Amino acid sequence: MSVSLPKPGAPLEHYVSNADFDPDQFEAMSAGQQRYYMASQKKLMWWKFKKHKLALASGIFLLLAYGMIVIAEFLAPYGLHTRNVDYIHSPPQAVHFFNKGEFVGPFVYGRKMTLDIDTLRRVYIDNPSDVQPIRFFCRGDAYRFWGLVDSNVHLVCPAVGGQMYLLGTDRLGRDVLSRIIYGARISLTIGLIGISVSFVLGIVIGGLAGYHGGLFDLLVQRVIEVLQSLPSLPLWMALAAIMPVSWSPIIVYFGITIILGILDWTGLARAVRSKLLSLREEDYVLAAQLMGASTPRIIGRHLVPGFMSHLIASATISVPSMILGETALSFLGLGLRPPITSWGILLTEARSVSVIAFYPWLLFPMIPVILIILAFNFLGDGLRDAADPYK
Repeated sequence: MSVSLPKPGAPLEHYVSNADFDPDQFEAMSAGQQRYYMASQKKLMWWKFKKHKLALASGIFLLLAYGMIVIAEFLAPYGLHTRNVDYIHSPPQAVHFFNKGEFVGPFVYGRKMTLDIDTLRRVYIDNPSDVQPIRFFCRGDAYRFWGLVDSNVHLVCPAVGGQMYLLGTDRLGRDVLSRIIYGARISLTIGLIGISVSFVLGIVIGGLAGYHGGLFDLLVQRVIEVLQSLPSLPLWMALAAIMPVSWSPIIVYFGITIILGILDWTGLARAVRSKLLSLREEDYVLAAQLMGASTPRIIGRHLVPGFMSHLIASATISVPSMILGETALSFLGLGLRPPITSWGILLTEARSVSVIAFYPWLLFPMIPVILIILAFNFLGDGLRDAADPYK
């Protein structure tokens, strides 16, 4: 089958209409079509993101989780370090609403503790005659809200003179639920701060490598390949182990954050580099160069905003790896240290097989880790699909 080529110099055929815009044709469209054609790119992205129900639900869940850490002291039934030596390794208490067929409202039964002489284990038995109603918007353990305001108001509290351990207690008699709520403040923020460090390094280094190319690009690619070839966990352990033990917990927190951010910039830098390699040949980049724009201005004002949505999607997918990194380091005893509390530190209570067998509720801090990581992954998938609303 032969294909006839146009003669040299002859205009090429195209499929773009040269007719003037017809307002009547636009008016003839349905309201939905008009709304679609007049919508901005941000609105189109939002409409496409809303169609991803799992991503939308994950986004709402993450907003609630990060909103929770702002008022962690108010939400936690007990203080972070509140101990009750009479309820060491107490199993979770069930919430009841009816007592002997009569509606009472949310309450827990009081408990009696006996010691098993054969195994030396504490055995807790519910006492049906001891009904302890759960109080709401009540006064309990005192705390300093964000270290600034003294208060003792909590969302839920045990009955006056009673106890309420919905997720059990640890080896020191501390409420597991309260410590999970407090630990969320560290485990969730360390991912955001770490991704901020990674974001800046990835955009700057990857942007310069993609825009300039040459020897700098070659060196950056070799460094990225070396860092990506190293196993992550041993490298994290080595860098965390060199931090002096004399450092305060706050300095260790920021040190772990910077380590996680420095080691996670490589994937983002490669994404930025590949995108800039294709965009730097565009006409608007040449126009900016001819007008005397500097390299940082061209990268920051003309190139990066063009694919910022893709970068945000990549960043949301990278946050879970940092949360897992902090959890793993703290679980191995090389990350954060008490009195700072994170989900990884809480999981150190369950490092022994015998502890897991006798006190399985000490593994409950693993549940929010799994939920947060899944939510970030689903959110990242939705943002990645919504980043190109015209597909």
